[in-house]
Amino acid sequence: MGSLSLVHWIIVLVVVIAIFGTKKLRNVGADLGAAVKGFKDGMKDGASDTPPPQVTANKASDPNTVDVDAKTKS
Repeated sequence: MGSLSLVHWIIVLVVVIAIFGTKKLRNVGADLGAAVKGFKDGMKDGASDTPPPQVTANKASDPNTVDVDAKTKS
């Protein structure tokens, strides 16, 4: 009773096609595929880039950088 059988899924599919139509569903599928492809390309491009430089103990060369030591409140 908890799971849907094949007949239930077919009825749901027929209702969805009747409401939206095949052309709109095709467009949604194409848009979803393009979004997934764009996401995969973005992840591939992001992995090949070099990571940003790490902040080290060296003083920054930018004169607008303020060096502050955090102190605990007593």
